[in-house]
Amino acid sequence: MLALSRKKNEAIIVNNNIEITILDIRGDQVKVGIAAPKDVPIYRKEVYLQIQQENQQEANLEGIAELNKLLGK
Repeated sequence: MLALSRKKNEAIIVNNNIEITILDIRGDQVKVGIAAPKDVPIYRKEVYLQIQQENQQEANLEGIAELNKLLGK
């Protein structure tokens, strides 16, 4: 992992087309702004993990349904 120090209003560029800017710092919270192309999905990690878990559950259900079809159930 790359760890960088940034101050308020300073930015980081990722992959030539994503800009991450520190907007505000208050106590133990940091407000971050992200400018990226519309086709780049951006999620908070806890939301991303929930989406991944739901996708996995859906894939498992589809796999069970397909297996039942093959078994004639």
